[in-house]
Amino acid sequence: MDFKNFIPFKAIPFVQFLIDEHNFTLKIVNQRQTKHGDFRQLPNGKFQITVNNNLNKHQFLLTLVHEIAHHVTHQKFGRVQPHGKEWKAIFQHLMLPFLHPDIYPKEILPYLANYLKNPKASTDADVNLSMALKGNEASAGKSFIFNIPLGSFFIFKNIIYKRGNKRRTRYECLNIKNKKVYLFNQNVEVTLFDKEHI
Repeated sequence: MDFKNFIPFKAIPFVQFLIDEHNFTLKIVNQRQTKHGDFRQLPNGKFQITVNNNLNKHQFLLTLVHEIAHHVTHQKFGRVQPHGKEWKAIFQHLMLPFLHPDIYPKEILPYLANYLKNPKASTDADVNLSMALKGNEASAGKSFIFNIPLGSFFIFKNIIYKRGNKRRTRYECLNIKNKKVYLFNQNVEVTLFDKEHI
């Protein structure tokens, strides 16, 4: 699969340069529940980056550059903290050419710039950026936690929960199976569940 179909058109030359410069294989793979992308060294010594095929162009680009930053960090520093200060500095540097309204729309740019001041391991940890990247719309057939009424039941990773009260930024949700309460970020996407089935 050609990466050019998965990123904004104006980003193609920059990404092509990064691929040529840093010598890795890019694989576009089916959606994984736990991650958007990853970077690894293969048994033959070559390097591979994978990115999920279900991401929109802006999510895909950010994930790809995130993983390229892991590769560059590994080349430059060897084994260091996966999302430590070395990776953060390289990720910020690699993202600079993409912080442009021709690549990221003005609705996303302020959240992206704010996130890059101190990038986290996952973009989903930054609720505002995550929502902006999704165009403030959940995937088909799903809802964001904050849109689910208090006391409603929903499914997340094949487990049924009941939505509870909001704390400062997260929601208390009761796991129906083990009766434990878990905290969910408001941008988590879940499937509504008809409680008559419980």
